[in-house]
Amino acid sequence: MGDAPQAVLPLAEHLATLLPGPGRGSLSGSLIPSLIQAVADIADTLRTAHNVALVGTANAFGDDQLNVDVAAEVILRTALASCPSVVAASSEEDPVEVAVPHENAVSNTTSEQYAIAFDPLDGSSIIAPNWTVGAIIGVWDGPTALAQDPVTAQVASILGVFGPRTTAFVALRVPGSAPTCFEVAIDPSPARAHAVIRPSVRLNPAPHKTRYFAPANLRAAAEVPRYNALITRFITERWTMRYAGGLVPDLVHALVKGHGVYVSPTTARDPAKLRRLYELCPIALIMECAGGSALDPADGSRILGRPVLDCDERGGLVCGNVEDVAEVVSDLLGA
Repeated sequence: MGDAPQAVLPLAEHLATLLPGPGRGSLSGSLIPSLIQAVADIADTLRTAHNVALVGTANAFGDDQLNVDVAAEVILRTALASCPSVVAASSEEDPVEVAVPHENAVSNTTSEQYAIAFDPLDGSSIIAPNWTVGAIIGVWDGPTALAQDPVTAQVASILGVFGPRTTAFVALRVPGSAPTCFEVAIDPSPARAHAVIRPSVRLNPAPHKTRYFAPANLRAAAEVPRYNALITRFITERWTMRYAGGLVPDLVHALVKGHGVYVSPTTARDPAKLRRLYELCPIALIMECAGGSALDPADGSRILGRPVLDCDERGGLVCGNVEDVAEVVSDLLGA
């Protein structure tokens, strides 16, 4: 399993340790705490949303919207409006990057500027049966998330996990500071004393007694012989499948266990669904900051290896601990 849980540490205290000095005061003191609180608020909303239903609208990508999608979107937009350093935002529900209006005309008293790209509720197709779902958030340096180098410009990402417990995984890769990934326990009480329960989340190198795989887009194996052969090899070599059908819980399983590989190839018949700006880039940052990797199964390139030029760019994904990812991509490419 991954790193053992340690004594809880107040979130604010941990962030101050990771990002000391005034240069990132808004990021550590305002933005990340506000996003974590938004995760808590979304969890509260989902906990009482017993009637999950279509609202009769679709987002710009043509995806039908649920009432819980809209509620999560509103919660995150409200959180961003309270952070004066956030100058632009876009989401999978509203995929146009626009300026963020701030409540009560709050002004930004620092030089920090951030653009936010988020999927407010990933896993809408499995929320009605009450399965674990999540939120995915990317934080970008500067006034836009588009046409920037993801390696240096995406400085933080958050995976909110809405399951039996509500937690969040936070990755930070701020120039001048060491990359890190940590887990936060979301406090449901009115005190909202969110605390860091694992200050360092790591994907461990091989060997592993048990090897885990999460095979997404499994239908593609019907027309991609190499994917079919890969699945057969997993079974023959007695790998353990852990697949929940939701991107966030499948990734979190690897982060908690300390290893595992998530595989989502694409085909002409089953094209890419994961959007680079709202899912792939934030996930890749989490994986890399935890010591893992995230590659494009189409060509083996690094997910963060090229800028996002359009909000609707999509791709496949292989991610997890470095050795398993390299092995899977090699098999898929026939290298």
